[in-house]
Amino acid sequence: MEVSDNQTQSGNLRGIRWGVAGPGRASARFAQGLEAVEAAALTAVWGRTPAHAQAYAERFAVPQVLASFDGLLASDIDAVYVGTHPDTHAEICRAALAAGKHVLCEKPAALNERELAGVLAVAHRHGRLFMEAMKPPFFPLYRRLRAHLAADPIGPVGYVRAGHADSTIGPDYPLHFPELAGGGIMGIGPYEAFLALDWLGELKRMQTMGRVGKTGVDTLALFQSEHERGMAQLHTGIDLLSRGDAVLSAPQGYVLLHANWWNPARATVYYANGRQVELDEPFIAGGFNYETDHFCGLIRGGLRESPEITHKLSLSMARLLESARTALGVRFPGE
Repeated sequence: MEVSDNQTQSGNLRGIRWGVAGPGRASARFAQGLEAVEAAALTAVWGRTPAHAQAYAERFAVPQVLASFDGLLASDIDAVYVGTHPDTHAEICRAALAAGKHVLCEKPAALNERELAGVLAVAHRHGRLFMEAMKPPFFPLYRRLRAHLAADPIGPVGYVRAGHADSTIGPDYPLHFPELAGGGIMGIGPYEAFLALDWLGELKRMQTMGRVGKTGVDTLALFQSEHERGMAQLHTGIDLLSRGDAVLSAPQGYVLLHANWWNPARATVYYANGRQVELDEPFIAGGFNYETDHFCGLIRGGLRESPEITHKLSLSMARLLESARTALGVRFPGE
């Protein structure tokens, strides 16, 4: 009997062993989600601060705490989840891919388009799977919305409005520090960039306004982008507070993705004739589980690129964010 890469001889899904680089906030949500993913286990963790790695291992029952990143790469794992700060994403991803590990990297995957292109070149050279961790399209609500609009259309989406500003983050939060590639554009903007590109296509041009804080990171950014199929108005911020919903507008109606839209659970479709359709799809396990399950399926299928979060899409997101940042004069150490 022929057995696919997805299955063992017994017919069960082939298990995927994960290692975590950087036991921070995002990695905690990754571990929470992984508990809901079939045939996947978190078996190793490494962090720059040993005490943080040990506490993470105890919290999520991780059997191995590695003293070095090289030790993590030498361990018996199939894939690495990169949850460090963005300033180290590219370096860590390149090393993991070169060591033969598949990589799921937290957004933004790199500081800029050039850096991300270098990561993708290593992935291609070593034949490993690389995907930027962009969770919204894998949520049940987002998938149901796509199916609903195909069956009960409002026409092609030609305008996207999305954004979020959060002034409640404390002064020690990483988004305040340029050496960690902070600021609202890099910390919040990847979600907004994804939504615009997903519905409107490739970026053509941008206009950006905003302000830069005392530490040198952007504290408010408003950017208007023109795409192949329409236009978007996006905003990010870390010194104001705004509602994190989003709107998709089309000729025969519009969609309201209720806050927080990047963890989509509810949407309302408004039709030109006055009809309204409510979509409600709760998510489980914090939501990281859906993208992780997708990634595990790609590994088992022998794929080296996600058809959902393609390398082209990640490069486009990097280009959009870099364009917005450059317009405000925000540059990071080492760029």
